[in-house]
This record gives sequence, structure tokens and C-alpha cells, in this order.
Amino acid sequence: MKRKIQNGIYLIVDPSMDRNALVNKLEEIIYEEIAVIQIWDNFKPNENPIELIDVIANLCHTQNIPVLINNQWELLRQTNLDGVHFDKMQDNISQLKIELGREILTGITCNNDLTIVRWAKENGVDYISFCSMFSSSTANSCELVSFNTVREARKITSLPIFLAGGIKPENMELLNELNYSGIAVVSGILNADKPLEALKKYRQKIKTNQYENRNY
Repeated sequence: MKRKIQNGIYLIVDPSMDRNALVNKLEEIIYEEIAVIQIWDNFKPNENPIELIDVIANLCHTQNIPVLINNQWELLRQTNLDGVHFDKMQDNISQLKIELGREILTGITCNNDLTIVRWAKENGVDYISFCSMFSSSTANSCELVSFNTVREARKITSLPIFLAGGIKPENMELLNELNYSGIAVVSGILNADKPLEALKKYRQKIKTNQYENRNY
């Protein structure tokens, strides 16, 4: 079954976190509305990625939350991951889906180059994510994205658009002029002492924009 990505919070999990702390925090928040969970390809050198992925995926699937891996699509062969998020365009995405022999979710990171948006539309990608909307310590490899780029992307495609990078409840009102489906968050939730409260703050800030101003 191909799970669907909803609007809202796109939660990025850093697998280099202490495992017990990570699992405990996920257990606390998965009963809230979460669009999708992506596992960042930042595993510890001695970590068994397959074991950790299965722990995370099994937990999230109890609430029908899709779980994606960042870049390392080969791990879909050995786990029950729902799909993969790529940081760059892929030459063989159609062949990849054939090799896996099952339906998967795919997404890609976009910057100010709208060629990536057009590629995503043409290759049946399920969503796009713009990084980085603001300066961020966890998105330091991304260029800052112009708001106008996001506007132009919406003219090109009706794919769900997620916004990432440096987004905090305090600066989210700046995004209200954009037509987006949700926001991607890394440290703002799972690094918080009270992740459930942090998640709710983000959801409150995007609720009006997310659910009332969609026109696609």
C-alpha cells in the first residue's frame, strides 16, 4: 500500500541522536498530525541502519505516517520504508522504481533552479521541498531560496510544496504570502525538551495558511 503524504509537518529525524531519546520523543508525538517522517542519512558509524529504520518505521506505521529515507534508496530493498527523498536529480528514477517492484513515495530538494521543479513534475515525483528558506545550522549546505522562486514553482506544478530551513514559529508569519503544503523541521521539534509542545506550536502557526489558502 502506498501511503499518502498529507499537508502539515514534515518531520526530519536525525539518526545520530541517542536512540532511546529519539524513540521516546517519537512515541510522544506520533499521535499528532504529521505529514511524513524522513530519516536523514546521518547514521552513526557503528549504527545498524536497517535495525533503526525498522524501529522508526514500525512505530510510525501504527499511525499510518509514511517514512522516507534520505538519498540511500537501496535501503528500501531491506526495510519497510515508504520511499526516498533525494537531494539531487536522479538519472534513473524510473528504473529505480521498477527494480524495487513496489510503489514508493519520492521527493526532491529544490533550490532557486526551477529546472529541478520541472524535472520533478516530468518524472512523477510526489512532492518537492525548498531549502533553505532562512539561515539554519542544519541546512548549511543549502542556498537561501527566494520567495519568488516558490511562487514561480507553484505556477509550474500542483505538486505539494514543503518549505525547509531555519523555520521557527517566530518567523513563520513571513511565509504566509506563499502557497505551500507544509514545513520541514529537524531540530525545532526533536531537539526540544518538550517535543509535543514544540510540534503544536508549529501546527498552530501553519494551520490557517495550510488549510484555508490552498488553491490547487
